[in-house]
Amino acid sequence: MKLAKSLLSVLVLSTACTSGVDTADNTKKAPTTREFDNGLSDAEKLIEPKKTIEDKKTFPNGIRIQWFEKTDGPLVQEGAVYEINFKTKLENGQVVDGNYKLQRDMLPFLVGYGMQTPGFDLAMKELRVGDFVEVYIPGKLARGKKGIPGVIPPNAPNIVMLRVGKEIKPLKTVDGVKVWRLEENPEMTDAKVGENSNLAIHYFVGTKSNPRYDNSYQRNVPFGFGMKDASLIPGLRKGILNTKMYDKLYIVVPAKEAYGSRGYVDLVKPNEDLFYDIIIMDVDGKSVQKSEN
Repeated sequence: MKLAKSLLSVLVLSTACTSGVDTADNTKKAPTTREFDNGLSDAEKLIEPKKTIEDKKTFPNGIRIQWFEKTDGPLVQEGAVYEINFKTKLENGQVVDGNYKLQRDMLPFLVGYGMQTPGFDLAMKELRVGDFVEVYIPGKLARGKKGIPGVIPPNAPNIVMLRVGKEIKPLKTVDGVKVWRLEENPEMTDAKVGENSNLAIHYFVGTKSNPRYDNSYQRNVPFGFGMKDASLIPGLRKGILNTKMYDKLYIVVPAKEAYGSRGYVDLVKPNEDLFYDIIIMDVDGKSVQKSEN
């Protein structure tokens, strides 16, 4: 496996930041749209503004939502994962983010853990599965005073075209640890994670109050560890057990299975849950063996 060339360009902005890793040819991936018409993919056409607005609402925090399609689907819940199709623009019309950057129809989004901006999370919790909306996010709830140099100016509002797809159910829940498998290579049956396995993973980890406080991509080196390592977070061990090489996972670890009431220095508050965004790069040296075959 190797890092795709697009990874660094979308690392900060993209919702999942996970599809920028090439996997083996038979890996099951999210649907990909590569057909373009007038410069737009099929996925982008689904989030083009409509003339008819079914409803609109302005919130005290400055967020404004207008619904092009308002459904009676289930309400979006914090801590759940949904497929989303989105495009983020600045007020001048410049497009700065969207799943189309990774040529994906949809990307998985975990609500409440800062995968996008604070305003994005707040808006999601006002929506239902199947809704298609335009969301105005004021600068303070977007990228704030810092912006993103060269991409988003300081205090710039974001305008998000957003379609909420289906909820993605967890693969398993063990002692409160929730695991979603988002991509896999079904041929990796001989490369499962066992109780004594040694692994290499690429990851993001964060909390609700401190999203993505650490990640292996910045170092450009997968993180290696053993399942028996005493320092391994208990909930992470439980979440990864029995998954496979090249699996793409979201794992939410409750505080009691992580740092508990003590927290972790100034990065994790007491009694705060952890969110891991993981790709398993190697299990017991199998990636090297397979590359040599």
